[in-house]
Amino acid sequence: MIDPISRGGLSPRFWEKKPLSKMSPKEWEALCDGCGKCCLNKLEDEDTEEVVLTRVACRLLDDTTCRCTHYENRHQFVPDCIVLKPDNLDSHAYWMPQTCAYRLLWQGKDLPDWHPLITGTPESVHDAGISVCGQTVSEFDTPFEEWEDYIIEEPV
Repeated sequence: MIDPISRGGLSPRFWEKKPLSKMSPKEWEALCDGCGKCCLNKLEDEDTEEVVLTRVACRLLDDTTCRCTHYENRHQFVPDCIVLKPDNLDSHAYWMPQTCAYRLLWQGKDLPDWHPLITGTPESVHDAGISVCGQTVSEFDTPFEEWEDYIIEEPV
């Protein structure tokens, strides 16, 4: 599989040497592991503020590649899609999957062994069983009242 995320020419283990706020746009994008979990619809408990992922995917997620089908102009289709940036991690990291590199680094943790930046291959996230490849249901075909039936446990 060709990696749609440009990871070539980056300094080795740059994420260990550079704070998130100092990363170039290319370094920032390279942190994405391609799991597709950020494109899953989430439910938040109003009392506890706990956020859980569902297998109900955003209409733009291609569940065979775990990629957004319209990444560059996704806000035209999904206006509330979050653009994660170093300056909004404080308010958005809790929405991100527990295995997300942005969340892990923001929390001061290491990247997992299966991350493409560690393995050198975009397939490692799928091989490790972390991605949602082939596991989602459509938000168009799944009424909101049924989303609780599709909650997934993390980390997956």
